[in-house]
Amino acid sequence: MPILSTLLRKGIRIRESLEQEYSNPYDLQKQELKKLLITASQTLFGKHYNFNMILGGYKYFGPEFFDRFKKYVPVHDYNKIYDEWWSKAKHGNMNVCWPGKLKYFALSSGTSEASSKYIPITKDMHKAIQKTSIRQILTLNKYELPNEFFAGGILMLGGSTQLNNRGSFFEGDLSGIQAAQLPFWFQHFYKPGRKIAKTRNWDEKLDEITRNARNWNINIIVGVPAWIQILMEKILDYYQVDNIHEIWPNLLVYVHGGVSFDPYRKGFEKLLGREIYYIETYLASEGFIAFQYRPNHRTMRLVLNNGIFYEFVPFEPKNFDESGAVLPEAETLMIDEVEDGNEYALLISTCAGAWRYMIGDVVKIVNKNEAEIIITGRTKHFLSLCGEHLSNDNMNKAIELVANDLNITIPEFTVAGIPHGSLFAHHWYIGTDDIVNATELRIKLDNCLKELNDDYAVERGAALKEVFVSILPIQTFYKYMEKKGKVGGQNKFPRVIKDNQLEDWCAFLTLTD
Repeated sequence: MPILSTLLRKGIRIRESLEQEYSNPYDLQKQELKKLLITASQTLFGKHYNFNMILGGYKYFGPEFFDRFKKYVPVHDYNKIYDEWWSKAKHGNMNVCWPGKLKYFALSSGTSEASSKYIPITKDMHKAIQKTSIRQILTLNKYELPNEFFAGGILMLGGSTQLNNRGSFFEGDLSGIQAAQLPFWFQHFYKPGRKIAKTRNWDEKLDEITRNARNWNINIIVGVPAWIQILMEKILDYYQVDNIHEIWPNLLVYVHGGVSFDPYRKGFEKLLGREIYYIETYLASEGFIAFQYRPNHRTMRLVLNNGIFYEFVPFEPKNFDESGAVLPEAETLMIDEVEDGNEYALLISTCAGAWRYMIGDVVKIVNKNEAEIIITGRTKHFLSLCGEHLSNDNMNKAIELVANDLNITIPEFTVAGIPHGSLFAHHWYIGTDDIVNATELRIKLDNCLKELNDDYAVERGAALKEVFVSILPIQTFYKYMEKKGKVGGQNKFPRVIKDNQLEDWCAFLTLTD
């Protein structure tokens, strides 16, 4: 009997899961920071920022250790930590931010920047991601799944496992780096298999998976929604079938992350033959941060005891500038200091050598005692030209409501804030292949946003004078991503487009008219 099937049928729980379930979140995080500081105390970073002095704070009761950590170690965005530290490791220096020499760098999807970021992946981070992945897989014993389900295959649609050799290090998508080092026992379940996984050309990879689809018993699919939807559409067209369950009758679980699933839900339902479970993960290039751990709950639980220490920055104007960048003296809180219902930007310190690093995501605390969160957006992916404070969560929900009301599919969209006379306007670019009246869609979208966001409703009667909508074929978004060299399992289109990206996008649309 396959190992995974045996574990799941017996309801096995690993020690780390039990430890988190029966421990106080504060205690877990206090210990996690202590482990990170001790391990990195003799690195260049640890010596520079006096980790030994910070560790001395653990001798005292209370938050002395956290106060020292905040006092001695500054907040870092990507540019600061890369320029000052990670670039040294990239050039082959040892013991920079974490012990040893860095062998791998993950290329981030780069939705908020023009170019990809180089995120260090240490051996410890690789092991931590694997361990959290196992913890999530084992939560499947909570779902109503038939026994035969646990012996089926898992299709993981990610980057190429054929990494780029840059001399002193290898680079590639995190999914490719992880898939290239899967544990032996997982090979039995993993699809598309080693050979296809090495394929670098994205279109060729999708074609290979499509040709082999009928040979596999796929029970779980893992991947970014946009690319999974494209793959399923290719499979349906290739085999001339009505839904994906005619190819994979035992498909019951889709594990997704990277973007909100709400805009894709209606499109997925059209491709399926019956209902399946949707399970959300929060796996970033910087680490495996959280996952949905129980059925029928939208929330995810932060992983508190596996190589990541979290700080929470209240997502308020006093802590961020107008572009969404965190201010140097921003207020930061530990897990015990946050409040349910409030939104916070995440700072993380990790076993990959990220220290007080602004990952760029904004989360809402749903239940701090259980460390339950939902992702509501990005610090730089929100619109507030004149105080409308429009979040990614508002945008995704409004698009979902409009799509349902008009009975259309809108898997892709982006919005820009633009000048309009002496005041302001929003310009929405909506991706759908369905026939729709742009004026009707614009009115419904505007009304939904007014209902979802009081600030938006106020500003629509003041400085936000107009809303424009352009209807585009879905392929327009993917062709733009291809032009930017950002096709692949971890790449996604930005929901808010600004500055140089907006200029480039508009130029692309002009050329494709």
